[in-house]
Amino acid sequence: MTAKTGLSQSSDPYFCAAGAQMLRAARAHPPFKRAIKNQPEVNMPAYKRVLLKLSGEALMGDDAFGINRATIEGMVNDIAEIVKLGVQVAVVIGGGNIFRGVAGGAAGMDRATADYMGMLATMMNALALQDAMRHASIEGRVQSALRMDQVVEPYIRPRAIRQLEEGKVVIFAAGTGNPFFTTDTAAALRGSEIGAEIVLKATKVDGVYTADPKKDPSATRYTTISFDEAISRNLQVMDATAFALCRDQKLPIKVFSIVKPGALKRVILGEDEGTLVHV
Repeated sequence: MTAKTGLSQSSDPYFCAAGAQMLRAARAHPPFKRAIKNQPEVNMPAYKRVLLKLSGEALMGDDAFGINRATIEGMVNDIAEIVKLGVQVAVVIGGGNIFRGVAGGAAGMDRATADYMGMLATMMNALALQDAMRHASIEGRVQSALRMDQVVEPYIRPRAIRQLEEGKVVIFAAGTGNPFFTTDTAAALRGSEIGAEIVLKATKVDGVYTADPKKDPSATRYTTISFDEAISRNLQVMDATAFALCRDQKLPIKVFSIVKPGALKRVILGEDEGTLVHV
């Protein structure tokens, strides 16, 4: 008795031709076309790992001091959007909304003491940011350049990189841990250490301008500018130490407005937002 044999539909020329004809007919059908057209576009981020520099003043919102809860929640929502895109995010946060070491030094206080007080202010901001992330179901980790083991982890570079790879947002507090260095310098340093592709400097202005746009209505925004051009034109992008470190490490800086809705996501997607400072 011979076993019964047969051809599968995929190997039969008739079925292949019929299937192709049916597929062409389906594609020509309006509902099918609409389904394809209405599918959301997949936005690919321009960067995989970024260092976001947030000033303490940005956390104040419209207040004169401290932390505005609605403002910090808005920032966390912006961060959540780029985390969902698969971007690894580290944050360096300032403390100027609570205390500025430079101002303390200028007022007659010992500068090193004032800077350490400023570092403690960044710790408060980092904890507030982590708490806001927890409410938004984002896993944040605070690492401090000053030891405060009962409150936060110490800064350990391999651990920070591992946490980033696990999808956590790592918040670096206490600047570099040394007086006389700004949190801008901490951003340049930590960005270089963790292998960030870019430093995102969040400000209240949407980029670097030819002049102060508040004073000069004719001032125009730079889309891109080189480090050398920024120096020659005396454009205050970051303090000199931070700027020199980024230039030496070929670490680009993007200056953008953190108060502009959706700006952070547009920066991550490589759209025309803010000013790119490059080598």
